[in-house]
Amino acid sequence: MIWVDTIVQGILLGGLYALFAAGLSLVFGIMRLVNLAHGDLIVLAAFLILTVVNLLGLNPFVAALIAAPVMFAVGWLLQSYVLNRVLGDDILPPLLVTFGLSVVIQNGLLESFSADSQKLSAGPIEAASLPLGPITVGVMPLLTLISAVVVIFALNQLFYRTKLGQAFRATSDDAVTAGLMGIRPRNVFAIATGIAMVVATIAALYLGIRANFDPSIGPARLIYAFEAVIIGGLGSLWGTLAGGILIGVAQALGAAVNPEWQILAGHIAFVIVLLIRPRGLFPRAND
Repeated sequence: MIWVDTIVQGILLGGLYALFAAGLSLVFGIMRLVNLAHGDLIVLAAFLILTVVNLLGLNPFVAALIAAPVMFAVGWLLQSYVLNRVLGDDILPPLLVTFGLSVVIQNGLLESFSADSQKLSAGPIEAASLPLGPITVGVMPLLTLISAVVVIFALNQLFYRTKLGQAFRATSDDAVTAGLMGIRPRNVFAIATGIAMVVATIAALYLGIRANFDPSIGPARLIYAFEAVIIGGLGSLWGTLAGGILIGVAQALGAAVNPEWQILAGHIAFVIVLLIRPRGLFPRAND
């Protein structure tokens, strides 16, 4: 039962990684943009939630409801006035701009909040657990996984069941033709990035409750998100969930063998999947 418990804990951890990756997957699927500042934007959202908690004395879950529209506006403004200017056939300018943005966010947070680790307190729910047969799971990890499934389901419904989703798909397939049909690709991109920032806020909420965070941890969150997206298949949201879970299970198994192998085991799983399936487990048909 030890190994069963280890795998279950890995699946629950994978839910957090899937939340890290969902926004990144959405943005890449629509505009083929690799946002190197994605991890730092998650950390920015965590500090925003922390600020709301400290100023208003709210529960982090309530504070996240306030932070989410603010982060949507941040994403919309960032895409409208910065990233749209560098999008094109050459992938280098967006990479350079988002790398620079990553540095700016990290240093801005460092100046504003110092290098001290912070944590969001959600009360007794943090230590609560549920018996599931012969094993026991934490309420927060389980809630994280459920949230990841709900978020990815909602994004899929948005993508395939709404007029906005039709605009997303049309712009992703051919932005020029979509523009001729009355769709404004730059506005579509801005909305997509705003939605990605709302997802990043949800990820930040669980990150802040489950672990300490500081201004420097963004790049590590980006690595987990990027690996989950690649493993799942570029642009595949359900594949992103599978990729996050695979990394989580690999890390849990590695830690069970030797605690020093936890992070390494996730990276090894990433490399193995790329060797076997270079386009990921569930690549989109039109990639």
